[in-house]
Amino acid sequence: MSGKIKSRSAANADAITGGVSCDERILRDCHQLYTDPDSGLISVAESVGVKLLPPRKKITVMLMGNHSAGKSSFINWYVEEHIQRTGVAIETQGFNFVTSGRKRESLTGNATLHLYPHFKPLQEFKGVSEYLSTEICTSRQKRFSLVTFVDSPGLVDGDMKYPFDVDEVIMWLGDLCDLILVFFDPMGQALCKRTLNIVENLNERHGDRLRFYLSKADEAGGESDRQRVMMQIVQELCKRPGLNKCGFDMPTIYIPNPNKPSRCVNQIEEVCRAIEKTINQTVQNTLNSLEKDCELISEAITDTLSNDRETSFRNRRARCKSCLLTLLGFSVPLALMALLVLGVLSKELLVVALGREGTDTLSLYLTPAVTMFESLSMEQQLYGCGGMVLLSFLLLIIARFSFRTQPTLSGKQKRQLQEKLEYVQEVVKTKKKKLYEEYLRQSVSDQDMDL
Repeated sequence: MSGKIKSRSAANADAITGGVSCDERILRDCHQLYTDPDSGLISVAESVGVKLLPPRKKITVMLMGNHSAGKSSFINWYVEEHIQRTGVAIETQGFNFVTSGRKRESLTGNATLHLYPHFKPLQEFKGVSEYLSTEICTSRQKRFSLVTFVDSPGLVDGDMKYPFDVDEVIMWLGDLCDLILVFFDPMGQALCKRTLNIVENLNERHGDRLRFYLSKADEAGGESDRQRVMMQIVQELCKRPGLNKCGFDMPTIYIPNPNKPSRCVNQIEEVCRAIEKTINQTVQNTLNSLEKDCELISEAITDTLSNDRETSFRNRRARCKSCLLTLLGFSVPLALMALLVLGVLSKELLVVALGREGTDTLSLYLTPAVTMFESLSMEQQLYGCGGMVLLSFLLLIIARFSFRTQPTLSGKQKRQLQEKLEYVQEVVKTKKKKLYEEYLRQSVSDQDMDL
């Protein structure tokens, strides 16, 4: 099939990797194995009625919290570029996607949905499309090349009205995001009920994706003030049955400023480690899904070929049955004609036509039937002939219905399916094994890999 094509495209991709990290290359290669136009797993799966979704090449991290909680500031710090507007006022009014790319660019809502097809259902939420945007920058700091940030609007209580149902949109995005960072700030807005309500609902669906942080911890005053703020937030969270769970953790973070030193412990690296862990887990899940999808496709192809063999066997049996019934259907009128011929022709003519041995043999088998037929009255003979004709028609009709067969694969189609099966088993699985080995070699030694 296209094993040679695949190998060549992979080789070309390796030649342009440059400074691409191992995890980024693994996710990119897995994505290519699915989406290759000639031999991608998606097209292979569609040929046997299986629908697959390609893995994403980046993880999606959503930041949520009340306004002025430091969400945009954290993105700027992580990217090490001033991408998002920051300030005390509500700067982020919509959903801003921040991702890495080849050049600095800003995209509006329609372009954003073209860039992220899996987010197109956002169009169904009234008013959201006008408040979508994407910021593309060339930064490769930290693990930004593998992350797409979703900066959500700042949440407030009271009479603040949003141009769309912000609660429903955040809940919908929570289903697609790999990690959800919840920022509580210590400046009087940490106990925003809207934020707590959304967090409680998200926790019911995706509690394993939520991470809580006390942002702007350096602005909370002294250590005792920070402790009181932490206690207030924890008490409020524990009032919610869904959030009152064992192992609750909320590190204190703030954006480090060399010109403004602080004695507060900054655990902002914990956020980076959470992102790093999510990336690693995503790489493992992608490789595991690749293996499962290969097994699913192989099983589907095997079942298709097996079902085709069974269908071919049933078709042959139906043809044999139809042929037998057809012969019986034609033999009845032939037998009737033979009886009439024997009754009309003289023995001398039969001897001339068939010879004496042929005439004797024919008489041996047909004389009893002729004798029985001649013993009947004229009316009975007519009924007998009519019954035999009717029987002949019934046999021919049954033969025609029995000849109906089910469609089967052509020889070319079977060869193509067999080639696809070999491609999945030999090329894709081999590629997946190599990618898994490359991923593991980042953590373990070659000696452990040999074991």
